[in-house]
Amino acid sequence: MSTQKTVLITGCSTGIGRLAAETFHAKGWNVVATMRRPEAGKDLAELDRVIVERLDVTDPGSVASAVQATLDQFGSIDVLVNNAGYGGHALLEQSSDRMIRDMYETNVFGVMNTCRAVLPIMRAQKGGVIVNVTSMAGLMALPTDSVYTSTKYAVEGMTEGLALECKPLNILAKTVAPGAYMTTAFGSNNDDVDMQAGPPELAEYAQKLREHLMAVVAGEGGTTADPQEVADAIYACATDPDMPVHNPVGNDAEMLMGLMGGAPRQDFIVQLEQMLLPQ
Repeated sequence: MSTQKTVLITGCSTGIGRLAAETFHAKGWNVVATMRRPEAGKDLAELDRVIVERLDVTDPGSVASAVQATLDQFGSIDVLVNNAGYGGHALLEQSSDRMIRDMYETNVFGVMNTCRAVLPIMRAQKGGVIVNVTSMAGLMALPTDSVYTSTKYAVEGMTEGLALECKPLNILAKTVAPGAYMTTAFGSNNDDVDMQAGPPELAEYAQKLREHLMAVVAGEGGTTADPQEVADAIYACATDPDMPVHNPVGNDAEMLMGLMGGAPRQDFIVQLEQMLLPQ
């Protein structure tokens, strides 16, 4: 059984999840890189101190199996990184039941599934960290992203509540909220079918909104931003207890946070801790 710290990361087949797995590994951690199709992680599985496991966050059975495989191999789960996500763009009027429910199953209920699976382990260990990767869309609303935004707001709020619940148990909960990192594969994983739904004038209007939004993103560096920044922020949240609960990342995120008046809510959260938690 290893005495090194162990991280379990969801959504490691591409993009930020893969970068996070590589970053933790480079720092000497045991890494459990999970994904829906483990064959996509064959190269990761060749690294020492790394195992690749199947995990679909919408399937509690696969969550339980991956958690047990982690304990069997490494003996602990010191950090959980919830990175797996489901994207999609459409006006709310265009959004189908299928898209809405699929997005909530992955982005909200899936995150809850993995958190609930590891929390008993972290309680028994008397410590741990949960890092939920959300989005700047979880801190501010975006046109053509009303459903996606709502899922990320949900996880931001859930994480804040979890942070308050678990701090007395020496378990920390934090979010990393990336801006636009268009060089990752996440954009190719979006479900944009509903953008064409409804009468032609509605689809045309949705496309106009989306194109303007993406032009703003490009102007703020979203097409060239380095996603390693996000992986580094995830690692910082996992290892630095002084990191705040909410952590926006990226030039566009910093610009938007400036418009919103600065870092979100941390002073308020500290006051809540003093008021609501037993001293």
